[in-house]
Amino acid sequence: MTIEIVTPDTTIFSGEINLAQLPGLDGSFEIMNNHAPLISVLKKGKIKLLDKQNQAQYFEVNGGVVEVLRNKILVLAE
Repeated sequence: MTIEIVTPDTTIFSGEINLAQLPGLDGSFEIMNNHAPLISVLKKGKIKLLDKQNQAQYFEVNGGVVEVLRNKILVLAE
């Protein structure tokens, strides 16, 4: 599964991952391979990504929107 985290200024991260944990308005949620299509609003918090070697990476966001479609995750972050 691929993810791209972008801000109005730059692309923060782009690559292959096994899992994404995102700060949703009603609590954090996880996205794994073959997840159902989804659009959701994000609140301020940390995005946790597990890469193909299961190494964790964290990215701080001030909110935004996430779209999941056909094993592609797009995060439009503030």
